Amino acid sequence: MKKDSKTSESTLLIIDDDERLNALLKGYLKDFGFKVLTAVHPSKGLKLIEDEKPDLVILDVMLPEKDGFEVCKAIRKASDVPVIMLTARTDLMDKVVGLEIGADDYLTKPFEPRELVARIHAILRRAEKIQTEDTLIFGELTINPEKREAWLSGTTIDLTTNEFDALLLLAGNPGKVYNRDQILQTLRGMDCDAFNRSVDITMSRLRQKLQDNPKSPNFIKTIWGSGYVFIGGKT
Repeated sequence: MKKDSKTSESTLLIIDDDERLNALLKGYLKDFGFKVLTAVHPSKGLKLIEDEKPDLVILDVMLPEKDGFEVCKAIRKASDVPVIMLTARTDLMDKVVGLEIGADDYLTKPFEPRELVARIHAILRRAEKIQTEDTLIFGELTINPEKREAWLSGTTIDLTTNEFDALLLLAGNPGKVYNRDQILQTLRGMDCDAFNRSVDITMSRLRQKLQDNPKSPNFIKTIWGSGYVFIGGKT
């Protein structure tokens, strides 16, 4: 199996109460050069995130103590680490809820391990690419791709990974209209049919955090029937 040199040294954390699956995934992912940590209880997983600072978390929905949605909320309060959620349920609403609370991608069990690896690589490559770009300034809005941080009037904006990547995509090309499919491809190459609603959810949350009124926007404008465009003037 061929390793991805750009991401092979990354640390992954699996939070899943299925010890057999954890062991199988750990062995498989290690063959791609990843360092893999595992936890069967959410409390241990949250402690590992705090202590080990993993590059990506693979999080099951069905967990003891608290479900994966609650764990994802707890992660988002303290970290912007990318999260891929796993579930044995096929309900589309589960996927929507996961994305609304800050998950970056979603896989339904059973899944092909190679597909999980592909999604991990896509997320980590995107983060690495972003780190090479220069700071962007649009009036009171400042975006630092390397630090993956944004500020509005000097105050840090608490953005999820998806929200930051969507903002950077649009702000990196002011005046260019991006449709939902293009934005979805940026947000970890998600499946367009399953995650079509996630773009609108992400953009709505992003606008709230930018204090942007959709009816009279300063930064992101909706082009009805087409998509979204960043209208802030770069300085």
